[in-house]
Amino acid sequence: MYERKTSPSLNCGLDLIGEVLYGKWKVRLLWFIDQGHKRPSELQRKIPDATRRVLNVQLKELEDHELVTRKIYPVVPPKVEYSLTEFGKTLIPVISALGQWGDAHQDRLRDVILKRAAGALD
Repeated sequence: MYERKTSPSLNCGLDLIGEVLYGKWKVRLLWFIDQGHKRPSELQRKIPDATRRVLNVQLKELEDHELVTRKIYPVVPPKVEYSLTEFGKTLIPVISALGQWGDAHQDRLRDVILKRAAGALD
């Protein structure tokens, strides 16, 4: 497992939010959990590009940061559900605002991203 070699920089709010939300799928996981997709298999279907292992690692990190809780039901086979904590729910308006910004600028962002990807292939 990955072990950090340096201490994280936690000097301002942007450092802190980056530390908590760093991970390709974390913002989408929080959003989908808020939308009612609570089982790992449901989250996997919503984010098919992510491996189950990566989703589990990022869900564990979100749990460690007290943004989500995991409930294990004592049934066979075991059933697991994730939900947002009250603290995690405070991020939803921020994620929504970021999504709205992305929607408003999607053409420009898509062009920039595709141009960069094309340049990387050259």
